[in-house]
Amino acid sequence: MTVHGRAHAPRRRVDGVLLLDKPAGLSSNGALQRAKRFYRAQKAGHTGTLDPLATGLLPLCFGEATKFAQFSLNAAKRYTATVHFGVTTTTGDKEGEILAERPVALSASDVATALPSFVGRIWQTPPAYAALKLAGRNYYEYARAGVVIPRVAREVEIYRLELLQWNAPEALLDVGCGKGTYMRVLAEDLGTTLGCGAHLSALCRTATGRFVIADAVTLADLELMDECARDGRLLPVAALLADLPAVTLDASAAALFRNGRAVQAEDVRDGVYAIFSEGDLLGVADATNASIQPRRVTVAIDEE
Repeated sequence: MTVHGRAHAPRRRVDGVLLLDKPAGLSSNGALQRAKRFYRAQKAGHTGTLDPLATGLLPLCFGEATKFAQFSLNAAKRYTATVHFGVTTTTGDKEGEILAERPVALSASDVATALPSFVGRIWQTPPAYAALKLAGRNYYEYARAGVVIPRVAREVEIYRLELLQWNAPEALLDVGCGKGTYMRVLAEDLGTTLGCGAHLSALCRTATGRFVIADAVTLADLELMDECARDGRLLPVAALLADLPAVTLDASAAALFRNGRAVQAEDVRDGVYAIFSEGDLLGVADATNASIQPRRVTVAIDEE
């Protein structure tokens, strides 16, 4: 196929997980689409968005890996967050319009002393500019239209919160948290607690579950690689399921499982399992009373 005189290479089946170091100024979907073009992948998805402001680790799923992206979505995350005190904005980050400015008379000790109250299970009210939905529309659509909607506080978990650096009026924080935690809200709430207001001025995701930024590759690096080198950066689909207990099936049980049939397995407790046969990932299953019921099943290459 040729468009405007340029030939487009055909799409191909690609299965695996790419750890991408997303640059600032690009949406998660924009980063995904660029990587998808580099790989000529037929199918791709990401495991939770990073705002355009944010940089850092964005695991991308290709092919069969998209079936198991949810397990990365639910994983704990780790960030380095830069909080700018004394200035509040409409969006809670530096991309919003300034609402108020106050003098900052804080010390590193003041900031460090405030952090423990935000560790553990806490309540956060989602920001007005969020991708959450109400009546089929995103929160940010209402906010842009000037419509005020109810935003219900929800419980999140922060298990790590440390001050790495204080360079007034900014604090660099190391944050470890569970699913659904808003760094913008954390910044704003810290500013409220310390009496001067604050917003999030920079954010980098450094870890998602077992995946870490040190193992990630940039789009610029991918662009310089040939196809073989790019494929070499892919992790196996099973990497998404490393935290699940595993069950290995023999050939006959594996054939039933691939066809969506439940199989029996002795000495297997109730729970969710990654299912393998002869070293190959077959899928994810729910075990109940020694019966393994397929939840998501992979498609073998020779089945396509």
